[in-house]
Amino acid sequence: MAWGRKKGGARKEPLFGLPAALADLRLSPSDRIPGGDDDKPAKSKSKSGDKSGDSGSEKPRPSRSGSKRRSKSRGFGIGRLFYWTAVLGLWAGIAVIGVVVWVGAHLPPIQSLEIPKRPPTIQIVGIDGSVLAQRGEMAGANIALKDLPPYLPKAFIAIEDRRFYSHYGVDPVGILRAAVTNILHRGVSQGGSTLTQQLAKNLFLTQERTMQRKLQEAELALWLERKHSKNEILELYLNRVYFGSGAYGVEAAAQRYFGKSAKNVTLPEAAMLAGLVKSPSRLAPNRNPEGAEQRAQIVLAAMADAKFITEAQAKASIGQPSIAVKPAGAGTVNYVADWIGEVLDDLVGQIDQDIVVQTTIDPKLQNVAEAAVIDELAAKSVKFNVSQGALVAMTPDGAVRAMVGGRNYAESQYNRAVTAKRQPGSAFKPFVYLTAVEAGLTPDTIRTDAPLDIKGWKPENYTHEYFGSVTLTQALAMSLNTVAVRLGVEVGAKNVVRTAHRLGISSKLEPNVSIALGTSEVSVIELVGAYAPFANGGYSVSPHVVTKIRTSTGKLLYDRPADPPNQVIEPRYDAMMNSMMRETLISGTARKAEIPGWTAAGKTGTSQDYRDAWFIGYTAKLVTGVWLGNDDNSPTKKATGGGLPVEVWTRFMKSALQGVPVAAIPNSQGSWAPANLMQISSQITAPSGPMQIQPQTQAPPPAPVPSGGGYYRPPPPTPARASVPPNPNARPEAAAGLDGWLADRLFR
Repeated sequence: MAWGRKKGGARKEPLFGLPAALADLRLSPSDRIPGGDDDKPAKSKSKSGDKSGDSGSEKPRPSRSGSKRRSKSRGFGIGRLFYWTAVLGLWAGIAVIGVVVWVGAHLPPIQSLEIPKRPPTIQIVGIDGSVLAQRGEMAGANIALKDLPPYLPKAFIAIEDRRFYSHYGVDPVGILRAAVTNILHRGVSQGGSTLTQQLAKNLFLTQERTMQRKLQEAELALWLERKHSKNEILELYLNRVYFGSGAYGVEAAAQRYFGKSAKNVTLPEAAMLAGLVKSPSRLAPNRNPEGAEQRAQIVLAAMADAKFITEAQAKASIGQPSIAVKPAGAGTVNYVADWIGEVLDDLVGQIDQDIVVQTTIDPKLQNVAEAAVIDELAAKSVKFNVSQGALVAMTPDGAVRAMVGGRNYAESQYNRAVTAKRQPGSAFKPFVYLTAVEAGLTPDTIRTDAPLDIKGWKPENYTHEYFGSVTLTQALAMSLNTVAVRLGVEVGAKNVVRTAHRLGISSKLEPNVSIALGTSEVSVIELVGAYAPFANGGYSVSPHVVTKIRTSTGKLLYDRPADPPNQVIEPRYDAMMNSMMRETLISGTARKAEIPGWTAAGKTGTSQDYRDAWFIGYTAKLVTGVWLGNDDNSPTKKATGGGLPVEVWTRFMKSALQGVPVAAIPNSQGSWAPANLMQISSQITAPSGPMQIQPQTQAPPPAPVPSGGGYYRPPPPTPARASVPPNPNARPEAAAGLDGWLADRLFR
């Protein structure tokens, strides 16, 4: 049997001791620790197949692997959150750096990131040294922070940037507070910009409201904080911020609105200045005193809340009146300031520092001129349909004492005294008559006032009346158009143009037959300047207003040299012209312009369809021209040179010459009569028919002119005496008289 076992299987060694005791020990599946592939409990079966066991009814034990898995899941979630937060933070940092680099690339060049110089101020003073106007950015002098009353800078800090001394240029707290306030008010009601950001914007950036500009502003604010101390930034801010009405800096604003230095402003005034920064144009006290006062009260409340002042001080300051003074340079003197601004480049080149321009303007005469123009227009502009006027007054050597370029500078800055060019009408005739007397005629020369037809053009007199034979004096005093045209044709239009240019007219003049009636346009200032030689003895002048230019420290940049003497009218011809133009004020179209005690002369002018009304008159001390009309060149209601312009001129000249020693016009008392009466007789022509040489012992008296501007028919000339042999030296005349001479000239 043993042999059979041996054959049937492997040999089994006998076991002794403990191994023998454990040999039959077996573990059921329920006794095993789950793990590996045993995660799911297996059903236990007995080897004997006994189904009565309770293994099928037992619940499996709780698995420890499930809790471990949940622990691992929680750790993995926190790790992933930390990971992605780090990634997103890294990319956000890269994005911020990129934005900073991009914004920085669009900043001004680094070499220009220095505090720029304040734009230069141009101060314009009158002949008496008083300030007339300021140009440039109208900035006041820089003023040190230590020189200001302590409540002035504190007012700005209280209302604009209460955390100024706590932030580094950009205030996140202020930005957040402004954002919340704006959300609550559903609009932009509060800004988050610091004083440093505002300074950066004023110094380096534009006023556009874009995200790029705001980012640039923030970068520059940080740069300013790194480069400058808080007090330096505050001082720069106070000297550069805009306060409205052209005032930059607290000094200019204090002078503009309160007529005092910023060193002397009161607490209510300091609060008002600080309140202007929010909206300088809208809250300027000279334009909106109520709005400025209300804003000042808000500033005072903010100062009290910040403990800069006490509640009692705030209450005591509320309601105190702040008087806004009239700024220097207001009114029509600004036309002068604009004219000066146009010529400065030619005199001193580019301006890079504060300068003081000394002028020839007399402030008293400027005020008189302004009142004369404005008051007359206010009283009669509707009646005569005249909306604008201009006046220029200068000494006989060309120094402009007063200039009015329009009735209201605030409404229109167009300078009608310098820039505008209009037809002078009969005010141009003195150049025709001067050309005639230089050609050999005299004030007593007789010419015919009769209808005239030149190739279809038929010039007429103002009254449509004709007076036959008249002297040149009568013809000029009564402003007879036909005589002026005849003289223009007689001496040649080109010669008339040369005369006008020689005396100072710079505009282009058309040398046609109508030039005698002033159909070419000129400006007021050049026409007045061209009359000046009649008042100074025959010397040309250059109208000017600037005499000296200095820096604010006193360095002389320009000193106007004296004009070299240039005789453009011979004394005897000057005397003739003065004699004829004196008659205009005595018995002619400008009788209202006579000034008692003074020798005065001049000429009226009215252009076609009453579009322009002129009067240019002069004494030995002053040459003044007045123009009235409409900017759109529309006709007036029969406004003539002998009406409104004469009234304005007379009002101005009477005031201007008050207290001035009376002086006679040069050459006005001189003798111009030729020695040989035959020369006179050779220049006399009959009204019609063959020319008659009829010498006269005396010129016919001037024809009286009614005050309304019409003309009476003058008395007939004194009967001529018997004929005398012609003077062999006399100027030859056409056989058919002046009409025949005209026909020969025009149609041969």
